[in-house]
Amino acid sequence: MTTSTRALRTDEPASALLGTLAAQGASGALSTESGIVYLAAGHVVHVESAVTPDLGDLLTHSGALAPDGWWEAIDQAGRRCRVGRQLVDSGHLAAGALELCHLGALFDAAYFVLAHDGPALRFRPGAAHWLGAVRSVPVDTVLRESRRRRELLHRIWPEPAVDRAPLARLPGSDATDLPARRGRTLAQVDGVRTAAQIATALACRTFHTLVELRRLAAAGLVAPVAPLIPGPSPAPASAPATVSAEPGPTPRPVASDEPDTALLRRLLHALEAL
Repeated sequence: MTTSTRALRTDEPASALLGTLAAQGASGALSTESGIVYLAAGHVVHVESAVTPDLGDLLTHSGALAPDGWWEAIDQAGRRCRVGRQLVDSGHLAAGALELCHLGALFDAAYFVLAHDGPALRFRPGAAHWLGAVRSVPVDTVLRESRRRRELLHRIWPEPAVDRAPLARLPGSDATDLPARRGRTLAQVDGVRTAAQIATALACRTFHTLVELRRLAAAGLVAPVAPLIPGPSPAPASAPATVSAEPGPTPRPVASDEPDTALLRRLLHALEAL
């Protein structure tokens, strides 16, 4: 089957279809229920998901790039799909910093798009992302890293609802004796924010935030907020979590959490070898 016929909806698992498209050297956008994977010549060049901060959020909230610089690059180069190149050429961002941040955002979004390997919905041949080329990653690498992250998070705490649902503190939760990063994460849990919203508030990558939130859940400090069910319901067996209507405190500007440097270094070496 050629890639031109892939423009129709399909129930094939996303990972299987990505493998096929990679083998064909296809370029375009593969949509799933959780996001979109962009391909160029069979390699992944960008992934976006509504449940993770995008590259602009990571760059501007961390202080690496002024918001005006981000929007200026979009205005000047968005239509030509060269926003990344514009950021570097204009001097707003170093090429290495852009590549590292882009890889972090790519793998964060890929975890949500591919972690549960739901069905692919549609492939649009030739579709390109407005960011443009920054770093391409082999499909096998993206799939392998998504599986690794899923397995790691499962070992910490096997309840995936922590990744997507609003989270609330449980009675008695205290950040006094927690490591600094975990304490900052707990401070943002307010019964309203999701993991992605907490990551945006902290200006750090979603996966780092998920690790800390799963550790907090394993320690009995946070839990997903149960969805409201219409109609009467039986009294709960135990006291519900205390949820404040106030949002969590706005964090002081801090440097974004250190990247997973070992992984990124291996990726960059592999890409240079390719």
